[in-house]
Amino acid sequence: MKLQRKNRLRAVALGAIAVSGALVLTACGSDDNSGGDTSTGGATKAAGNIKCDGKGQLLASGSTAQKNAMDLWIKNFTAACKDIQVNYKGTGSGAGIQEFLQGKTAFAGSDSPLKPEEVTKSKEVVKGGQGINLPMVGGPIAIGYHLSGVDNLVLDADTLAKIFDGKIEKWNDPEIAKLNKDAKLPDTKIQAFHRSDESGTTDNFTKYLKAAADKSWPYAPAKAWPAKNGQAADGSAGVSSQVKQTEGAISYFELSYATANSIKTVKLNTGAAAPVEATSDNASKAIAEAKVVGSGADLALKLNYTTKAEGAYPITLVTYEIVGDKGNKPETLAATKSFLTYVASEDGQSVLKGLGYAPLPAEIAQKVRANVANLS
Repeated sequence: MKLQRKNRLRAVALGAIAVSGALVLTACGSDDNSGGDTSTGGATKAAGNIKCDGKGQLLASGSTAQKNAMDLWIKNFTAACKDIQVNYKGTGSGAGIQEFLQGKTAFAGSDSPLKPEEVTKSKEVVKGGQGINLPMVGGPIAIGYHLSGVDNLVLDADTLAKIFDGKIEKWNDPEIAKLNKDAKLPDTKIQAFHRSDESGTTDNFTKYLKAAADKSWPYAPAKAWPAKNGQAADGSAGVSSQVKQTEGAISYFELSYATANSIKTVKLNTGAAAPVEATSDNASKAIAEAKVVGSGADLALKLNYTTKAEGAYPITLVTYEIVGDKGNKPETLAATKSFLTYVASEDGQSVLKGLGYAPLPAEIAQKVRANVANLS
């Protein structure tokens, strides 16, 4: 889900970071906003622990939220496994699932789990098995804004719902002013941007609005933007670029886009003692409340978008790798297992925080590793 912009993030050291806590996200394809020099340390240490099985080209596509993580994982993995080429395209969650269901890819990345009808269709491609959801990375969906003179903006679910539905049109609206008593809010028109493509980020953001502001958000959660108001741009890179260059703009995108582009982010009034900032650690506190709702090898999670826990940032998403539990294509099975084994490992997870992500909670990570080992 991204576009241009290549900003340098710090080199990611592959040290031993505890695999507990939560998750976070990032970008895709030409949308790569990391541009990070991940060569220092990352590939070197990981290479010694990566088991290389299979060979040839491994194709995958989908979520742009995880694209920066995928870029680093692929860099480290292929540095160790010279006989395997991994090609991941950040086409968006909807397109990634579509390609997987058409048998074009070995696995898909999606910020939302498969729907029941998609699981049914997956059985046509995964002979003798079906598509399953394996959580691999997660984190906060930041609300980025561009408003000169306002550096500490607080909003809540209700005001966000009204802003993105066109019901609040000016930045000095009384409802916003009530949450920001010390801010000098200008009489500037709000420019709300949303995704033009089908997106798991949109799906999770609208799930949050529906759960936390039901009276102000009349639309069902969806990957396609449901409201008729606002302006559209393609991918997280597209909406974040619009926010960066447009006075009065606001939109939703993965935290890494805000960080890489120096975009200010909203603090959320969740009902906790203090407004909550969009950070990896704060998202972790919310994701820790997620429940596994998948059955068997499927590890689909249900997130708690209405948490009021202190320091818990509720607008979060988890990105899944969608793969067949059994009946995978024999020519790519070994390479798929080898690659997913690495990304789910402590080495693979430990590089995430340096990109604005966070590693999987330990309990979930253990289940993911076991299920990857059982792919057939």
